[in-house]
Amino acid sequence: MRFVPTKTVEQQSCLMLHRTRHLFIRQQTAVINAIRAHFAEFGIVAPVGRTGVEELLKIASDGNDKRLPDVARVCIAALGAQLQMLKARILEFDRLIMAWHRSNQVSKRLDEVPGVGPALATALVGSIADPKAFRSGRDFSAWIGLVPKQHSSGGRERLGGISKQGDRYLRSLFVAGALAVIRYAKKRGSKHRPWLAALLARKPTKVAAIALANKIARMAWAMMAKGERFKQPVALAGVVGIAPRPGVM
Repeated sequence: MRFVPTKTVEQQSCLMLHRTRHLFIRQQTAVINAIRAHFAEFGIVAPVGRTGVEELLKIASDGNDKRLPDVARVCIAALGAQLQMLKARILEFDRLIMAWHRSNQVSKRLDEVPGVGPALATALVGSIADPKAFRSGRDFSAWIGLVPKQHSSGGRERLGGISKQGDRYLRSLFVAGALAVIRYAKKRGSKHRPWLAALLARKPTKVAAIALANKIARMAWAMMAKGERFKQPVALAGVVGIAPRPGVM
């Protein structure tokens, strides 16, 4: 039987920061989708991305543009104001998370791992009450949902996609960090990281990202459970000018 360790007040507060920020991000996405959908009803479509939404809001603020009726213009203005408020709230919580990160020694140590930034580091510290409750890094990555799903029978091993069980929020942060590492490796070259280079040579980018996220999760667990700092891989030990940077590599 496994028991769930009780989180401290500080950990619960940190998780509240993350959950509130995540709620604002979901609301921001909903408002953006609503603005695009309303404009599409009048045949007005903008490019994907932040600049596209800004173009739509400029159309709504232009009284000389007759493509948008006055009543619709009022609705879009209200949605635009809501969007600006949500963006300000998200930035405010980004600052609060960064302040919490700087005040916590474990979070700052985790930030040294490539692919782990302040957001993931603080989320890990807030979510894991006792890292030693997991017997190994594999148990930890399985808890997050980053290990293959078993379809084995009769002594024949069959592995499927990841189980996607466990903490969805942590899993999304790990995968986002791994994708950032891969983008940096593709841009600057991955010859100094042979494991990642070999993985990208034989696997699609998203599959490689899951494998790298699993590897990062295991490293993070080891650092939390043993109280160690990040150790540079042997392949990079003699390379001048290569340093682990949070979120990139």
